[in-house]
Amino acid sequence: MTPHNASDILEGFCRMAPVIPVLVIEDAARARPLAEALRDGGLTVLEVTLRTPVALEAIRRIADVPGVIVGAGTLLAAEDVREAVAVGARFGVSPGATPALLDACETAGLPLLPGAATASEVMALRARGYRVLKFFPAGSSGGAAALRALAGPFPDMRFCPTGGIGPSNAAEYLALDTVLCVGGSWVAPPAMVAAGDWADITGLARQAARLR
Repeated sequence: MTPHNASDILEGFCRMAPVIPVLVIEDAARARPLAEALRDGGLTVLEVTLRTPVALEAIRRIADVPGVIVGAGTLLAAEDVREAVAVGARFGVSPGATPALLDACETAGLPLLPGAATASEVMALRARGYRVLKFFPAGSSGGAAALRALAGPFPDMRFCPTGGIGPSNAAEYLALDTVLCVGGSWVAPPAMVAAGDWADITGLARQAARLR
């Protein structure tokens, strides 16, 4: 898969809803009902971070949920890419980007949303052919003001900012022409997930889906 094709696919996914939930799943048994609750609220593109021992199994279970597109987040190495593809991840997300990780995703045919936080990182990914990036960590990298500044030299780039984003500031990012969507964990609070409060999570997802 070429970087251009990967960015085309990711742009389509990012335009499906204003928020991509960033999920840290501790119990694989809760993966499917969590995905269904978010889907029912209008959020159909989900990122499961590879930060827990059950993350890959969670992705496997969510991949079978009708109407949901699941990706693997926190990809750091080629082995992460291979494991994510094996369990049915439709896309990958990384906090940054290395040549080895980009090579692995392109070889495996896994569309990647690579992370960038500086102009130099954006330039390197742009030179390789990527046009849709994750701006991370958004909050501590200057927030919406930084993305607004990057739009000057990079008007052709599009972003999914993630990190430090919640219902109080998501709209500020989404108002920018270069922002396709935002990533956030607030739509699936750990306490609600642990308690199985699926109706409340659907309500949070519904509110998030109306942000744009």
